[in-house]
Amino acid sequence: MSQESTKQDQPRQSLTSHLALYAKGVAMGMGDSVPGISGGTIAVITHIYDKLIFSIRAVDRQALSLFFHGDFRQLWRYINGTFLSVLALGILSGLLLSANTVLYLLDNHFEALMAFFIGLVLASSWLLKNECNLRASTTLIALIVGVVFTVTIGILPPVNANFSLIAIFFSGAIAICAMILPGLSGAFILLILGVYEYVLRALLDFNLPVILVFMLGCIIGLLAFSRFLAWMLRHYHDLSYGFIIGMLLGSLSVLWPWQHTQSYYTSSSGELHPLQAVNLLPPSYTEITGQDPHVLLVILSLLAGAAMVLGLQWLFTHFSAGPKTASAKSESGSESGL
Repeated sequence: MSQESTKQDQPRQSLTSHLALYAKGVAMGMGDSVPGISGGTIAVITHIYDKLIFSIRAVDRQALSLFFHGDFRQLWRYINGTFLSVLALGILSGLLLSANTVLYLLDNHFEALMAFFIGLVLASSWLLKNECNLRASTTLIALIVGVVFTVTIGILPPVNANFSLIAIFFSGAIAICAMILPGLSGAFILLILGVYEYVLRALLDFNLPVILVFMLGCIIGLLAFSRFLAWMLRHYHDLSYGFIIGMLLGSLSVLWPWQHTQSYYTSSSGELHPLQAVNLLPPSYTEITGQDPHVLLVILSLLAGAAMVLGLQWLFTHFSAGPKTASAKSESGSESGL
């Protein structure tokens, strides 16, 4: 009787896990649309970062061999196709949803939204400390390097643009690497490289040569960089997570609620968008901008972001022990075959 009950629960658990994964993909897509937040940040926060990297890493010679031999079922299992497809669908949905939600919040409640993300990052960094030994000096050094690296990227000035196809190829490869690294925004990297507007206009005008070269750069950059990340996670797990936590903490400088924009870029429609900003304390923010810093709302939003992460972690720990164990076994099995 208990076996029949277990069999009946399996499809329900599978549907629940797929819906949860889809929701994480939605969050990743929405995160990618926010300057300073990357899909990698959300993947770390939602505890799917390792699995994502190892699944992308599985696209290798063995996967190509399975494809050309027509063994598509085995290929799907080998690359963790269900995981990647559900997550990709969620990311696409998140990008579409963000056009109406996140962009509205950025325009109308910027301080509260940034504070909410700060709460997410702080709570996630606290939880991720269990992934590595922060008492080790090497891990602490990796954390500091991660902070410095992310802060430095955030203050780099834009360079003179190079619109050659070779430059577009490498721009795509670099931007996609930033997207899967916590704390870095791929869109911001394109702005620094001076090609953001050019690539966006190519997409709108359906400039096929530029689009194909940019996508090729993204694909090759993603496949190559995922191999490096997978190798680091396997052989230097503590150092990797020390660096990841550092990058998360370093992103707080970009997420600071009270910012005064110093430079802008002009979109194809002629609209001005913030490019570089200086962080201010609430009194200075009011004095320079003449706007209310909404300190109480910022504090409440920060606490809400932290509470959401800690609440989801509590739910995941107390009510998902069964599916989590099964997922962990499946994941370890797939990693051993890579």
